[in-house]
Amino acid sequence: MSSIDWIVLVITLLAVITYGVYKSKSEKTLDGYFKSSNSMSWFLILLSIMGTQASAITFLSAPGQAYTDGMRFVQYYFGLPLAMIVLCITFVPIYHKLKVFTAYEFLEQRFDLKTRALTSSLFLIQRGLSTGISIYAPSIILSSLLGWNIYWTNIVMGGLLIVYTMTGGAKAVAYTQMQQLFIVFIGMFLAGYMVVHLLPEGVGFGDALQVANKMGKLNIIETHIDVTDSHWWKDKYNIWSGLIGGFFLALSYFGTDQSQVGRYLTAKNIKESQVGLLMNGLIKVPMQFLILMVGALVFTFYLYYKAPVFFNQSQIEKVHATTYHEEFSKLEFKNDSINLIKQIQTTQLVNAIHTNNKQQTNLFQANLLNTEQLALTNRKDAIAMIKQADKTADVNDTNYIFLYFVVNNLPKGLIGLLIAMIFLAAWGSIAAALNSLSSTTVIDLYKRIWFVNKTDMHYYKASKYITLFWGLFSILVAMFASKLGSLIEAVNVLGSLFYGTILGIFLVAFYIKKIEGHAVFYAAIITEILIISIYLADVVSFLWLNVIGCLLVMMIAGVLNIFLKQKVVT
Repeated sequence: MSSIDWIVLVITLLAVITYGVYKSKSEKTLDGYFKSSNSMSWFLILLSIMGTQASAITFLSAPGQAYTDGMRFVQYYFGLPLAMIVLCITFVPIYHKLKVFTAYEFLEQRFDLKTRALTSSLFLIQRGLSTGISIYAPSIILSSLLGWNIYWTNIVMGGLLIVYTMTGGAKAVAYTQMQQLFIVFIGMFLAGYMVVHLLPEGVGFGDALQVANKMGKLNIIETHIDVTDSHWWKDKYNIWSGLIGGFFLALSYFGTDQSQVGRYLTAKNIKESQVGLLMNGLIKVPMQFLILMVGALVFTFYLYYKAPVFFNQSQIEKVHATTYHEEFSKLEFKNDSINLIKQIQTTQLVNAIHTNNKQQTNLFQANLLNTEQLALTNRKDAIAMIKQADKTADVNDTNYIFLYFVVNNLPKGLIGLLIAMIFLAAWGSIAAALNSLSSTTVIDLYKRIWFVNKTDMHYYKASKYITLFWGLFSILVAMFASKLGSLIEAVNVLGSLFYGTILGIFLVAFYIKKIEGHAVFYAAIITEILIISIYLADVVSFLWLNVIGCLLVMMIAGVLNIFLKQKVVT
């Protein structure tokens, strides 16, 4: 990056952090640190919820996901608006009525202490691992820009976030997320604009989308259904897995995951929480659609201009430093030749579209698809050679595609702003996650089980040290995140391993009053073992795990309740 980009990057980051800390002067109490003393409006709640979801993974990995697999990932969010309605009717009023710090306090009142402890522990495991993945995402940027070892960048990034979160608590997270999202939206709009602006003269936004569509990248909705086909159940993104699996996932994420529940528990009242959630349901799908569309536009861009055979340039440099240098150079030369052919064929396709010549359009589309297949075959050979040269190499470059485009094509100053955007998105979501990990540990375990009847100041100080612990734990997890491929998929797969079980516990608590604590406790343990087994067996796509986990808890608890009688704690 140029010196101008570094100046823009540093000033943007410092300005947002300074503002957040200035606005976050909370009282030194648990209520101030974790709930902002219930002072937040629906607008801040909305921004905080969206900021917690929209991590660096969203803006770094989602365009790459669309580049490689098309826009069908957007179906993952189709169940979210429905989940927001259910939450506003059921979950939110109960949480506010009970004046809880965490979602899991309710479970002790409904069932017993061990069920509360188990559920909060499942959340802590899942969220701790996910936060480590989220730390790895911005570390990729630092590593690429500065040439640092990825392990050192994980330590630097995680360390900054620990200090930031320990200083301000929930209010700092909320206020900085407001600024972060403002910059993020500007940045993504500018990125989309620049992709189109940099296309050859005479090729506009509509042309870019039509080309992307002809190449299968605008596959927004997949409605084909054949339940007898095992492949259909393994298909990660279709309308049914999105609506049903996505609904259960969103219901669990926003209704039982403390990283989100903690956002709307800071609201002034029930109405503010409900409006914030409903607005999130309205905005999230089109927001994710636009982010994925940027990735589809970047794909069209690289039909006209030279795309590397592999987008992680640091990995390519490692190959060139080995005995595979000459062979890999031949693959790069072949890739450049294929790029020239694609450029000619893309121009022919756009001209045919302009003249509305369907016969020529179909012909040039077929030619371009065939050439793209040649490029993919050559790319597979390159990836195989990268793996031969470095057995520990990360051979999935999805997370580097958008970063490569930004660094190599955008003007000075704008590069710094886009990099700052990704950093800010990371800091907002990770800070919220660390805050939720700390609050759950303190309220549900430390204060309730380990150290009972201490002063409020004692718990306030303990919460800071526990934030430090989870920060260090997340850094440790980030050290292994390079093996997970597409980060936006990895973090959602990880959530799906736990969310169904947790949601099942809460739905039993809300709606099946006859089932008691012992039955739910053992049903949750059995279900979690089954869900992990189903995932390892690769029977269904990860979104269905949320449905299966939830239903299993409810059914197994119902059966066990017949044999395990326990007086309900009221």
